[in-house]
Amino acid sequence: MIGAMPEVPSDTAPKERRKRLPSGERRREFIAQAIEFFAENGFESSTRDLAKRLGVTQPLLYRYFPSKDDLIAEVYSAVYVKRWKPEWEVLLADRTRPLADRLRQFYREYTEVVFTRDWMRIFLFAGLKGVDINIRYMGLVRSRILDPIVAEARAEAGLVDANGPAESDFAWLIHGGIFYNGVRRVVYGEADATDVGAMIDNAVEAMLTGLEKMRAGEPAPKVRSL
Repeated sequence: MIGAMPEVPSDTAPKERRKRLPSGERRREFIAQAIEFFAENGFESSTRDLAKRLGVTQPLLYRYFPSKDDLIAEVYSAVYVKRWKPEWEVLLADRTRPLADRLRQFYREYTEVVFTRDWMRIFLFAGLKGVDINIRYMGLVRSRILDPIVAEARAEAGLVDANGPAESDFAWLIHGGIFYNGVRRVVYGEADATDVGAMIDNAVEAMLTGLEKMRAGEPAPKVRSL
């Protein structure tokens, strides 16, 4: 037909505009992407690189997070604070069950959370960069895990006095061994690492036996390879 407009080829048709997300949803998306980004690239990477990865401008990113430190704080909260389960504190304090049973259940559930790529890599990258994620999380570990474990071990033994520093150090040693098993699996990719369940059973036995011997003034047993 004379004067008819030619059909526009599909590859030249206007592209659909990106859906505009509500502010809260966009913020959560940015945090999720930042977790993946830092786990992959470490904390040396710039917010400019992150914005490019997100497909947004750096000024838009700064509208949600005024500084890189603010963004890192949100990553810490999402990965370490919000993944902590309050019921774990109830579990560790439940004196109707033997402490060994409580510890085995706790560490099985805990390792399901921490033996993940983003958790491990962000923790290690933070240590290399000097970001205070490690220091803050170690405070959480001491107050919510290790001090309660030592206190419960002493209570089960009929002791009511304060925790000894040597006992806390020994609990740190065992907990660190469990953590390193996750590093071997997730970071180093050692598929032949000890079965998680067996590793936890060994660690719990070593911890409780060691604490008992230390209270009795005997040398703590050597920790089996974790």
